[in-house]
Amino acid sequence: MDFSLSPDERAFREEVRAFLRERLPKDIARRHARGYHPPKADLIRWQVILHEKGWSAPGWPREWGGPGWSAIQQFIFEDECALADAPLPSPFGLKLVGPVIYTFGSDEQKAKYLPKILSGETFWCQGFSEPGSGSDLASLQTRGERDGGDFVVNGRKIWTTEAHFADMMFCLARTEKSERQQDGISFLLIDMNDPGMTVRPIATIDSGHTVNEVFIDDVRVPGRDLVGEPGKGWTYAKFLLDNERTTNSFVHRSKRDFRRMMDIARAAQADGGSVLEDEAFRRRAARVEIDLKALEWAVLRMLSGEVPDPSASASALKLKGSSIQHEILDLAIAAMGPDIIPFYPDTEQGPGDNLPFWTPDEAPGLMAQYLYRRAGTIYAGTSEVQRGIIYKQLSRR
Repeated sequence: MDFSLSPDERAFREEVRAFLRERLPKDIARRHARGYHPPKADLIRWQVILHEKGWSAPGWPREWGGPGWSAIQQFIFEDECALADAPLPSPFGLKLVGPVIYTFGSDEQKAKYLPKILSGETFWCQGFSEPGSGSDLASLQTRGERDGGDFVVNGRKIWTTEAHFADMMFCLARTEKSERQQDGISFLLIDMNDPGMTVRPIATIDSGHTVNEVFIDDVRVPGRDLVGEPGKGWTYAKFLLDNERTTNSFVHRSKRDFRRMMDIARAAQADGGSVLEDEAFRRRAARVEIDLKALEWAVLRMLSGEVPDPSASASALKLKGSSIQHEILDLAIAAMGPDIIPFYPDTEQGPGDNLPFWTPDEAPGLMAQYLYRRAGTIYAGTSEVQRGIIYKQLSRR
């Protein structure tokens, strides 16, 4: 396939670059560049700016408020945002539940939820994983008992990213009796402000707060907030997970991280010279760069719609993308050397300028990012699960 840019696509790239230079707030870019988790205020402010431009949902069709971009335009936009250190808008509304709603939802759901996802007025979280149902998601135990036209939901969700500032949750709950685990699961939209919703934070190894445990106790979900047909939630979840795993290849962020890693290695000194001059280091970096370029082309193929088995391909992208993230950060940590040992608190949440005078510019956030990205082989389906999906799909051929 030929992915060289046309004159119109090159002009579009320049338009995106100009927009980012003019409209991306410098304080938001600085916080994101340092690798800390973006606060909700940053995500809202950036989402409002993008929405004013009509660019808040690059992958959405015009019919539902998106820009109607081609796959290449979407790729260019996300590439330039990563290179400019723009934060990733919260994906749970824009990339996950939004497409489910406009593909399978009712007209009422589309009118109620899609505009507020686009504007950033409503934030979402994903109620899939449970304490005993993570990788084996079909074994979930959260139940939705019918009560008239409504569902009364009880259960527990875990590792729920951004639940602490979400307004809504899209939730899988077992509502129908069935012999097959994957059947009988429904896709429900739940108000996080319901008094039966309790969010408990989970501190991760990077000392940050992004994930939570959510307790759902006798929460009444109106029948109008059931997406699609009852008992068909597994179908909608698979549709969503293919989108999530393509997104979680993180090719754009890895390109940015690779650039930063090379800058660190170029500036760092070891044995009387630059770390980048070390032959062993250069070989490792070259292998990662080759893999990253191959991943980029694979994502472009996936977005073009010319991949014969999207499910297996999405799993392969997620699997390789997680590995590349780790390799890049391993190299960055190795290049930084002893300067990476101190743990630097997220000063961007405070004055922002009170780091010790000897602190390298790249150090704050790097170790926290390195630790947090260990989860890349777990969230959105563990690497072991992705290998199983690929094997099953290929063995059917």
